[in-house]
Amino acid sequence: MVKKHSPPSPVEIPAASSPWDSSICLQLIEQLWALRAAMLQSERRYADTIARVAPHQRASARNLVHFLALRATDLRGLQSRLAWLGLSSLGRAESHVLANVDKVLGILHSLTGQPWQDRSSEEPVGSVSGPALLGRHTQALLGPVARDRKVRIMVTLPSEAATDHALVRSLVTAGMDVARINCAHDHAADWTAMAKRVRSAAKAAQREVKILMDLGGPKIRTGPLPAGPAVLKLRPVRDECGFATEPSRLQLIHPGMSPAAGKDPCIVVDEAWLARLHVGQQIHLRDARDKKRRLLVVSTGVRGAFAEGMETCYISPETPLSLKGAHSRRVHTTYPVGIASLPAAIRLHRGDMLTLTADPLDLALPLEPPHLRVACTLPQVIGQVRSGERVWLDDGRIGAVVRKASNRQLELEIVQARDGGEKLMADKGINFPDSELDLPALTEKDLEDLRTAAKVADLVGLSFVQRPGDVRQLLDALQALRGDRVGVVLKIETLLGFESLPELMLAAMAGPCAGVMIARGDLAVECGFERMAEVQEEILWCSEAAHMPVIWATQVLENQAKTGVPSRAEISDAGMGVRAECVMLNKGPYIVETIRTLDDILRRMAGHQKKKTPLLRALRSWGCAD
Repeated sequence: MVKKHSPPSPVEIPAASSPWDSSICLQLIEQLWALRAAMLQSERRYADTIARVAPHQRASARNLVHFLALRATDLRGLQSRLAWLGLSSLGRAESHVLANVDKVLGILHSLTGQPWQDRSSEEPVGSVSGPALLGRHTQALLGPVARDRKVRIMVTLPSEAATDHALVRSLVTAGMDVARINCAHDHAADWTAMAKRVRSAAKAAQREVKILMDLGGPKIRTGPLPAGPAVLKLRPVRDECGFATEPSRLQLIHPGMSPAAGKDPCIVVDEAWLARLHVGQQIHLRDARDKKRRLLVVSTGVRGAFAEGMETCYISPETPLSLKGAHSRRVHTTYPVGIASLPAAIRLHRGDMLTLTADPLDLALPLEPPHLRVACTLPQVIGQVRSGERVWLDDGRIGAVVRKASNRQLELEIVQARDGGEKLMADKGINFPDSELDLPALTEKDLEDLRTAAKVADLVGLSFVQRPGDVRQLLDALQALRGDRVGVVLKIETLLGFESLPELMLAAMAGPCAGVMIARGDLAVECGFERMAEVQEEILWCSEAAHMPVIWATQVLENQAKTGVPSRAEISDAGMGVRAECVMLNKGPYIVETIRTLDDILRRMAGHQKKKTPLLRALRSWGCAD
């Protein structure tokens, strides 16, 4: 027996003898007229800003302003009443806000016997023209896409793309629609070569592939640290019980030789000492931990010698390597060279004090334990941070609070780290989510990189954009370089950028075309991981209201790209990307297979979801469709 659905509680909906009770309808009409008046008043308030956008963006700018006015109040009670009456609850009104309100008003007027005058002339877009406008803007920015996959796939190009045409061709063939060039890596000549290969591969595939050049922006990172010790660790392969099953291998060469290709570590030894080695001979040593170890020589030749060991061994430049002569006497000894220093790192525990300094020379000054010190790559931010504000290090792995602040340094107390502590290395990101940082949107390097972007790119990514002036500066720079045909992608990476999103969009509408990238890595650190799901939803809604395409970015199918095997959570996350206009993949050894996986997911999801709207395709599960 099927249960009948009960209407919402009387607290939300007044009791009535029928759904069409005129008192309910009249209350709804009054609320909707008030909302409509607020939208038009907001449009008048933004009139000067709207007048500055490009003519083909005016309707979108007006709709965005209407959306902001609509969402300025809590509409949940109104939604429940509208849904109970079988009317639109305004839950999918983003692309045509005023038209949706007017449609509901018209129906309510008809139900209550009141006259309704058509007001479509006041509406910037309708239920058909709004989504169509988003489609046109998306095609202008990101190019065309396959008929049965409306969502584009963007792929970050590796450095090899500058020289490996076969690699680029495989990316295009697998389904790449937009090639992303990260200007934080490589150089202008490399980027030009990458773009040339993408154009060539796209032409061969008889389709268009857009090129995004992503500006580095003002990166705030940890500065260089004193080099770690020079130690080489040799470790055999062990089974589940800890027994060695495969030996470690070490290549030994003399100073005039080049190491053989492969993954085996290599050290340089004295040439005369190396000439004495023969197969089956043992090399005796006391490693960096003063442990007795032996390595067995397994081959010798023109490429040097190879030795193997069945015990973990740490070799440093001070480790003597000895050969035993007759009567087991150690008569020949050499010391290895060419051992690289370990990456510099400092270990931080909860309660530790870390000094973040503006001057790298401060690193040489003495510190009293347990204090530690690291420099900041953008020293000008130090004086803009206040005591009590939060600081996140290394993509949010390490959390700290500023206990003392000055123009020269910040004293940070570590408040978040794993029980065993966390390693902090050089060139790791620093985030200041509570601080209002005044940083230039475009660095000197960005302005230089724009010269290449204006020539070879279709769109430019503006990193760490925070204020409308940042966007205007980029548009002016492109105009000066005659790159006014180049589209702009607003990379939302900071809390201030998220909070300023509508103003950033209105500023970007002065250009030929624009989009938004949800850079979920930095944004999650800035906003808090627990808030990330809410934030990305709000960005999607606001972008749809502006008819601006969204790029769903950061760590999509990252495990598959790196290891070849996706996680279940990654598959679900990739499926959610169907609500955006483009999904970005990062580089990795399995990127071609990852593109195919994402292509398959997006094609399947296209039949089930369009933006916020579920699509009721016939289900083949459970015998619903034969």
